[in-house]
Amino acid sequence: MLEENVKNILTSRVYDVAVETPLQPANQLSERLGNQILLKREDLQPVFSFKIRGAYNKLAQLSAEEQARGVVTASAGNHAQGLALAAKKLGVKATIVMPKTTPEIKVHGVRSRGGKVVLHGDSFPEALAYSLKLVDDKGYIYIHPYDDPHTIAGQGTIAMEILRQQQGQIDAIFVPVGGGGLIAGIAAYVKYLRPEIKVIGVEPDDSNCLQAAMAAGERVVLPQVGLFADGVAVAQIGEHTFNICKDYVDEVITVSTDEICAAIKDIYDDTRSITEPAGALSVAGIKRYVQREGCTKQVLVGIDSGANINFDRLRHVAERAELGEQREAIIAVTIPEHPGSFKSFCEALGKRQITEFNYRFHENGSAHIFVGVQTHPENDPREALVKGLQDKGFPVLDLTDNELAKLHIRHMVGGHAAAVPDECVYRFEFPERPGALFNFLQKLGGRWNISMFHYRNHGAADGRVVAGLQVPHEERHLLPAALDAIGYPYWDESDNPAYKLFLG
Repeated sequence: MLEENVKNILTSRVYDVAVETPLQPANQLSERLGNQILLKREDLQPVFSFKIRGAYNKLAQLSAEEQARGVVTASAGNHAQGLALAAKKLGVKATIVMPKTTPEIKVHGVRSRGGKVVLHGDSFPEALAYSLKLVDDKGYIYIHPYDDPHTIAGQGTIAMEILRQQQGQIDAIFVPVGGGGLIAGIAAYVKYLRPEIKVIGVEPDDSNCLQAAMAAGERVVLPQVGLFADGVAVAQIGEHTFNICKDYVDEVITVSTDEICAAIKDIYDDTRSITEPAGALSVAGIKRYVQREGCTKQVLVGIDSGANINFDRLRHVAERAELGEQREAIIAVTIPEHPGSFKSFCEALGKRQITEFNYRFHENGSAHIFVGVQTHPENDPREALVKGLQDKGFPVLDLTDNELAKLHIRHMVGGHAAAVPDECVYRFEFPERPGALFNFLQKLGGRWNISMFHYRNHGAADGRVVAGLQVPHEERHLLPAALDAIGYPYWDESDNPAYKLFLG
């Protein structure tokens, strides 16, 4: 099977429109990690993503009759722009179905490259269903974003370039994984020619469809996927792609949102370019791998797969990058409610820099303060910070890994309510589309009072919400079914210590 895949890669027609991207040393990151880190700069493609390779190769392999029928796909991301440009180059009519909620920058990106945009539905599944209907109604050829042999072969040309550009030592190649087209193409080529090189997939820890499939030995459907790295937010690995990955991918590493944000900053520091979250996955995976293995003097390649990031998401990235780099800790500290306590706390911190401080008077004689403090993963880890404060008599709660604290509590400290009986607290991910809040309220049906509500958007396809509901104890058993009916992912945070300290 590998030989056939390699033959398809070697005969792929991608360079009519795609460019051979550089394999760039990441000097600062290499020095810090003690290994040579090389970045394959696919963000420098004409559509700022590797997707142009597979899209063009698939279109180029169609017969003249098929090209004349026109092509269609459903996409709100990089595949849409890649297909639009590929079709324009080949003179093929391309229709791209996108959800009505797609950011204008992406709609404009497709139209500016010659694609016809059809806005349909409020979510991707609705757009996908309509695109398939157009196949039946209009006779269009459907172009899958990843699960097609020609698409896989087009993406595999990246591996061909890497092995030509770095002919000496390569110990591992780290590849972001969504539907699997990119890693399948790279794994097929690398394992045929240089089987000693590890091919390692990297996924967000809340969108790990390949890792789950490899563990199960078959394709599985994730019940929900995180949307921060929207370029890889796929619930099920492709069929063609999995047939390759299950045999030729060495392992899959998962990383957190904070680690992805830190990796975006790492790439910026070395290249002065800003990648999208999915594009930074490989660097986050390299850092996790080096930390786990303790390896040095290896040559590790990361695929910088794309740079299509909405500008307003940078706020969230900057906010979380230091946490992902372990250079900031978020802690809750209880101090006595009397003059001089804050000074004593600052003295206990020593020379550490305070990055955030939230406090409000509380009536029980103790003050709960929400504090961000600079740390260093080697010289001054957060464990040393917490232990040092505890040794000096300050009760400390480490909130650095607490999503509720980082997404909401830090913006709500000061809203402590003295008495809210029967309050339950839930965290939600709302789709960013008109009517999402109304749908939430309508399906909740006014049965229980909303005692707290905080919403924070960070430029993604989902809005982050925390809500308090006053639910009498005898009605608690009705709550899960009511929340399931709303249809939004949710988490019970009623026992979250950050909530109890600052809001409960």
